[in-house]
Amino acid sequence: MLKTEKLLENFENTLLKSTLSENLTLIKEIFKKDDILRIREIETGGAHPIRAAVFFMDSMINTLVLNESIIKPLLLCKCDSEKNITDFVTRRVLFAAEIKKHNALAPLLRNLLYGDTIVLFDGSNEGLSINTKGWRTRGISEPENERVLQGPREGFEEAVMLNVALLRRRLPTPDFCVETLTVGRRTDTGVFICYLDSVVNKGALCALKQRLKQINIDGVLDSNYINELINEHPNSLLKTVGSTERPDVAVARILEGRIVVMVDGTPVVLTLPYLFSENFQADDDYYTNHFLGTLGRLLRYLCFILAISVPAVFLSLITHHTDLLPTSFLISICSARNSVPLSSLVECVLLILIFEILKETGLRMPQGVGHALSIVGGLVVGQAAVEARIVSAPMLIIIALSGIAGLMLPRLRGVIFFSRLGLVILSHYLGLLGFFAGIAALLIHILSLSSFTVDYTSSIINPTLQSLKDTLIRTSWRNMLTRPVKLSKNKIRKSEK
Repeated sequence: MLKTEKLLENFENTLLKSTLSENLTLIKEIFKKDDILRIREIETGGAHPIRAAVFFMDSMINTLVLNESIIKPLLLCKCDSEKNITDFVTRRVLFAAEIKKHNALAPLLRNLLYGDTIVLFDGSNEGLSINTKGWRTRGISEPENERVLQGPREGFEEAVMLNVALLRRRLPTPDFCVETLTVGRRTDTGVFICYLDSVVNKGALCALKQRLKQINIDGVLDSNYINELINEHPNSLLKTVGSTERPDVAVARILEGRIVVMVDGTPVVLTLPYLFSENFQADDDYYTNHFLGTLGRLLRYLCFILAISVPAVFLSLITHHTDLLPTSFLISICSARNSVPLSSLVECVLLILIFEILKETGLRMPQGVGHALSIVGGLVVGQAAVEARIVSAPMLIIIALSGIAGLMLPRLRGVIFFSRLGLVILSHYLGLLGFFAGIAALLIHILSLSSFTVDYTSSIINPTLQSLKDTLIRTSWRNMLTRPVKLSKNKIRKSEK
């Protein structure tokens, strides 16, 4: 009797029968509404022929492997006095590279649904699961969101086993570990945990495994499902779990003692623990001269400060602290705001929202149309709004400067938007006092975060000379002797000799 819900977990305790007809009836009943399942019943040769059934999912297998390595050898084999048919076929008949035996129904169904071929024999309560996966993949290409001027061009794809191979090719060492588990009651999605055993942060690894075991959800279609379910600060706008689509970045994180989590069906992999300083790092920092890398990193820190503070400081100065502005500058601002019907707060918030709308629309539209839309929205609409006296030119310049600075930090997009908006409101009502109160609240929140037992700001708070060499600046590889602080007990990355 089948369960009402045909979930794989419901068949964990179901064992195969010793008669083929019973097993055929059971599997046909499970997949009675699935027209993709194919069943081929065959009979071996020899003095004592054995009936067998081959099960596979159409369009998910390599047909050549099925025909040449499974069906043809079974039809040509001769079974005489072999007592254990599955052992005989595994050792002497089949040509397939990977064959597994199971007497439980659940693992056989799991492999069948993932592109393997299942073979059952009459008179045996064991089934064979044979690797015949052959579904098409997108192919390796450079990620659109993580392009580099100089460096590797490979990117992950949706097939998780190929992604693991990309890591294995860069880490040809027995120290590289890959652990697997499945998540999702209905999707049964494969999740792969990758790390270096002698380098990994053991505390973070234990915390990750514990949280993954607690996940109980119908389906996992992307790594962000896992991200939200294992995140220890789900209500924070700051990322405490990193993500990347580049194998070289993932390997670099593993070499520092981090863990990479891969989810089948998505090219985006998770990296953890994730530190605050990683928001300001870019792949190009490590593939170009370290002076240029340092310059780019310092500019990102500067842009973060400008993106969240410029509109708030400007608004507080023109509303509460006009005495701090030069007289000529103040007169220029007042003349520009003449005949503008909106208050300074409404004008500032409106421009921030319009900038975000234009940016979001440009991202969602096709690439060519998105670029044209950004130009038209930024130049034509902005100029027309100023000439129509709907907004003032100084405020438009301030918001544009803040918006452009925020574009340098795509990982902090949400933090920048809400921090900028909150600081603007506080500055309008409380002036510079409200601005500094908002900055203090943001700093307190950042300092209170942690990522899988590691302090979020451990690379900045109580820094050492070695930790600063890859935080605020990017020094030469000759000088980066140790791994980031608190990420790994194995601290030595490069010998001084």
